[in-house]
Amino acid sequence: MFTKKSYKRAKHVKSMFKFLKEKISSWAKKFSKEEAKKPEPREEIREKSEKQQKKIEVTEKKEGFFERIKSKISKTEISEQDFNKYSEDLQNLLLENNVAYTAVEKIIWELKRHVLGKELIKKEIESEIKNTLRDTIEEMMMNPFDIVVKVAEKQANSKDPFVILFVGINGTGKTTTIAKIAEYLKGKKLQSVIAAADTFRAASIEQLKKHGEKLNIKIISQQYGSDPAAVGFDAISYAKKNHIPVVLIDTAGRMHTAKNLMKEIEKISNVCKPDLKLFIGESITGNDSVEQAKSFNEAVGIDGIILTKVDVDEKGGTAVSVSYVTRRPILFLGTGQNYQDLEPFDKRKFTEKLGL
Repeated sequence: MFTKKSYKRAKHVKSMFKFLKEKISSWAKKFSKEEAKKPEPREEIREKSEKQQKKIEVTEKKEGFFERIKSKISKTEISEQDFNKYSEDLQNLLLENNVAYTAVEKIIWELKRHVLGKELIKKEIESEIKNTLRDTIEEMMMNPFDIVVKVAEKQANSKDPFVILFVGINGTGKTTTIAKIAEYLKGKKLQSVIAAADTFRAASIEQLKKHGEKLNIKIISQQYGSDPAAVGFDAISYAKKNHIPVVLIDTAGRMHTAKNLMKEIEKISNVCKPDLKLFIGESITGNDSVEQAKSFNEAVGIDGIILTKVDVDEKGGTAVSVSYVTRRPILFLGTGQNYQDLEPFDKRKFTEKLGL
């Protein structure tokens, strides 16, 4: 049901890359104007008698006049000079919308490769640019996989639970997102247990326990300061004993001790041997999320990405950048505070929301 709240979210999402459509439209008009300014090519005519020259002109008027005028009016070819003149505007627009510089370079290069020197019908320049941008962005983002399918594949070959390790810095909505994943799996008839392995952040265990009570999901915890790897191991043992198919492991995200944090994550990964390692980052923080994802990927090798706070992100570039830079797929988008506000990522739906 499309409620007032969901309409408000959709309105936010649709405003991603809010100046992109206007920029593309402006580009198309400018390319056409530039072509109109160019002088018509001179026809080289060999010296002939005045009579022969008039005969040629009459023939051209009869046979080629309308064809040449039609071609001049309706078709154009984007020159490198024209492209370079306006590509800087697009580059700045992408950077302003949280697209990482390396991703911007890729987008501009692909657009140039597809439209430069190509004869285009003027009225189709805008759609050609939009389609090229859409295809490029979709190709830059990795195809998402289905967690439920991966769980089923393991269940078919093993009695051990499917273990998912969640990483990311504090404040990104990691703990709430884990609860959302638990609710999502429950909707797919998959029971889970959650390991409260963030044993350092104040109130983190209590926060998870509250989620557990609301969702009727078991939370495995120890005292603050306990070994996080031991908490994860206990949760896996509990799942095995009680035939619970999925274990979700929360972890700490203390940026001020990044070196120790990464060592801790590595230890948890080595002890618990997760089937999936998922990075959780904020959509609204742009390059910060990209750099965080790179750091965790280098430390433990992430398998997928979940972006939170998409409902308040008016830019959208983080999704393009984080997948392209890490070469890992985005699996879900967090679109609100409720447990149901978790949307499986779809590349085509995403580019449509960008206006492409």
